[in-house]
Amino acid sequence: MKVNRITLWSVDLTSHETYYMAEGKTCDTVKTHVLCLDTDSGLKGWGEVCPIPHYLPAFADGVPSAITEMAPAIIGGSPFGVDAPMRKLDGVLQGHLHAKSVVDMALWDLFGKASGQALYTLLGGRTRADMPLYHSITCIAPDEMVRIAREAYGTGIRQFQVKLGADTDWQADAERLAKVREAVGSGPLVYGDWNCGATKLHATRTGRAVAHLDVMLEQPCKTLEDCAAVRQATGLPMKIDEGAYDLASLMRAHELGVLDAVALKLSKFGGLSAMRRARDLTVHLGAEICAECTWGSDIVTAASLHFAASTPQGALLNTCDLSSYVSPRIAPDCPTRKDGRIAPPTGPGIGVNPDLDLLGTPILELA
Repeated sequence: MKVNRITLWSVDLTSHETYYMAEGKTCDTVKTHVLCLDTDSGLKGWGEVCPIPHYLPAFADGVPSAITEMAPAIIGGSPFGVDAPMRKLDGVLQGHLHAKSVVDMALWDLFGKASGQALYTLLGGRTRADMPLYHSITCIAPDEMVRIAREAYGTGIRQFQVKLGADTDWQADAERLAKVREAVGSGPLVYGDWNCGATKLHATRTGRAVAHLDVMLEQPCKTLEDCAAVRQATGLPMKIDEGAYDLASLMRAHELGVLDAVALKLSKFGGLSAMRRARDLTVHLGAEICAECTWGSDIVTAASLHFAASTPQGALLNTCDLSSYVSPRIAPDCPTRKDGRIAPPTGPGIGVNPDLDLLGTPILELA
């Protein structure tokens, strides 16, 4: 079986609620790219990537050019043994991990479909029936964030990511964390996320103000060294996100004592192939994993769910149903949350099929 055609679509995704984050970052309407790899056997492999602005050192409009550059090494290749074709692409185009992640995802989808296996089986085997979700709360007025937290709690959510730093007011950030903690009670996980937009002083003052509460901090500062200083000053556990993107950064975070938890995201690492290696190291280092991607709709959500479902017991913190935060939903058969949890698709490969009418006219076709 060989890949004989590449098709790429661009779809605008609009958040149900604008996400406000530190340093003036927002997430409202963003562009996701959907990739289809056709084969001479008739099977199709699907992938998706959505590099939201201000997060990755990448931009959505660069995806078509990167795919075009890699196309000669993709067309004619076999999807079996995904690591090998991805290493070949590394020789064709350095970096551009976000663009490689969508190719890697589509190859894994083909591998699963050709072998008749769900993706979680190929990624190590299913270890759980379903996974806990976290709910991300945009950084707005504290009382409005409490309202969102209570609504999510009512649906069964027991993990809450509280966005911080939009108004550069450390006392307001402390109020956000304290009020959300009070609203959801003493059991659920609550963590404050600055998306690396806080200074050491700001994050330390916030952390000390809520140090008597059961909360975690997520990537307050741009460097792992500054995050370590905040952890030492506050005594609060730390989750790393933007600062974890390869094996070396995971090792460095562990050495600095900030790797209590980590967000492993498909587009940061370059796809499922690289994420498997990152997961093995993370499990060895004793950190808990948030299995997800940066943003997107149903295809990337489904791929993340397969990764989460195959993560060893005791190592999974949570996952995220990104597609529930945006519209349109591009694959109507993608799983949805129930009682604060979600299960992966069960069909072969990724197990979801996008609506071609919704995708519209392709922006790139190569054969």
